[in-house]
Amino acid sequence: MFNKNILDPDIQAIQKLIITKLKELINFKNLEPGDKLPSERMLSEKFNVSRSNLREALHTLEFYGLVKSIPQSGTFVADIGITALNGMIDDILGLPVPSFKNLVEARIFLELKGVKLAALRRTTDDLIHIENTLSDYAEQVHLGKDAVEEDLLFHLAIAKASGNPTLISFMLKITPEIINNFEQYHVCDKDTAYKGIEEHHHILNAIKAQDPDAAKAAMKAHFKVLYQYCYSA
Repeated sequence: MFNKNILDPDIQAIQKLIITKLKELINFKNLEPGDKLPSERMLSEKFNVSRSNLREALHTLEFYGLVKSIPQSGTFVADIGITALNGMIDDILGLPVPSFKNLVEARIFLELKGVKLAALRRTTDDLIHIENTLSDYAEQVHLGKDAVEEDLLFHLAIAKASGNPTLISFMLKITPEIINNFEQYHVCDKDTAYKGIEEHHHILNAIKAQDPDAAKAAMKAHFKVLYQYCYSA
């Protein structure tokens, strides 16, 4: 389901090369805010890169608000000045590759804030979605299968219930790489997965009760293993 690897140095190098070429294209053609970029097919041929790598680079620029993709219409330069756009692209290109620990720290920060918002803002549909993802997680665990994806889909359902699209975007950005590295860093084991079912229920019940403090406390307890990984001496 999730296969993007944002920690892979080779993939990072390809993405930075494409973003650099996109910056050069925008400047060479003197594109203004709102101007349309060439099609993905044309850009992939011009840059001699795969469509998937090009698309990911465009997604990165869209994530930072530098371009805007409109279905059936194309991708457009965002409504910001060219000086600001160039400066922000340079900052993006200068970003170091995040470590798994960096991503986990960001996830903890986002989710402790997000679960409080979810408790305050959740709708009936949100609760149904969270319950369904919890059921999927529990089913996988009881079958003795890897439930990492189901676990994080439960957490994404909570992010959605927060009603904050920016928080959701950040979660979607870091979730694939966390999934890819959970097994490598031995963050979860079978006992932890079974315990997670109970902990997920505590989080869900606090959200149902619209108790933000209880929801944060339940999420913090659920993250005990991650805290140990990130903050152990």
